[in-house]
Amino acid sequence: MFHFSGFNMMFPEGRNFHPNYKCFSVSMLPGNERTDVEKGGKIIMPPSALDTLTRLNVEYPMLFKLTNGKKSRSSHAGVLEFVADEGKCYLPHWMMENLLLGEGDILNIESVSLPVATFSKFQPHSTDFLDITNPKAVLENALRNFACLTKGDVIAIKYNKKVYELCVLETKPGNAVSIIECDMNVEFEAPVGYKDHSETQASGSGQQGAAGTVGGEVVGANNAILEEVVETFKGSGVRLDGKKKKESQLETPVVKKVLARGVPDYDFQFGLIRFDRNIRPISDRGQEDDAVAGNADGSDAESFHGTGFSMKKSRK
Repeated sequence: MFHFSGFNMMFPEGRNFHPNYKCFSVSMLPGNERTDVEKGGKIIMPPSALDTLTRLNVEYPMLFKLTNGKKSRSSHAGVLEFVADEGKCYLPHWMMENLLLGEGDILNIESVSLPVATFSKFQPHSTDFLDITNPKAVLENALRNFACLTKGDVIAIKYNKKVYELCVLETKPGNAVSIIECDMNVEFEAPVGYKDHSETQASGSGQQGAAGTVGGEVVGANNAILEEVVETFKGSGVRLDGKKKKESQLETPVVKKVLARGVPDYDFQFGLIRFDRNIRPISDRGQEDDAVAGNADGSDAESFHGTGFSMKKSRK
């Protein structure tokens, strides 16, 4: 409601902005390539939409609810520019995938007002996201191109020439929030396919225990565990000159035997030290060597019984 020259002017109630447009991806936008649109969560609308919105009592910033009636999918977005052709709107590719839209499908756009975000939780779709040194700073910089977030959406951010997809697991105080000029707490869930190091060790120890139970006789006999390591590559090589390889050059998978750690002493008693007496002392081994080297009468044994030859041929 506005006060102008003593009169109260109010827009009539029930006038909402909810037109239908043919949607296209940003790559279909005429002119130069617009990579800035793909990096964020804003759309491009026709100039007539701006003319209509200025006549209505629309709250700023302008936020819209995007609905695909055929697939019953919805999301939220802001607006970047009003330069699209009449009857058309242009969306980022990741947003069209969320809404299950194809090129030229009908999209309903409705002007809405969303609460300011206070909390959000994301889950990366790849473990490659863990390679980023400071993921919160990267996400904060990427969200500057977004106007709002919707629970269940999969957003795409670009960092170091690589695109990372993140699923919005939770938003507060609602399922759709505005992130313009807000103080929002961010949390990350473990990426899809990520396994904790402790869980990996636990599963590995369980597999080793099962293998030890099956092959108990081998472990008891040799007092050690043999682990088979097979080469992962089982293909064949090809010569660059196109000729066939010789039989001596044919490669076969090699099975390597790796001696693992010995079996622990399960009968060990705390406070008891046991010494291995199977190894002969050095002094005893020295005496035996002297006895073998000497004769019965104490003289040195003849170590070499062969004959010598000269490399120089004698002249006759």
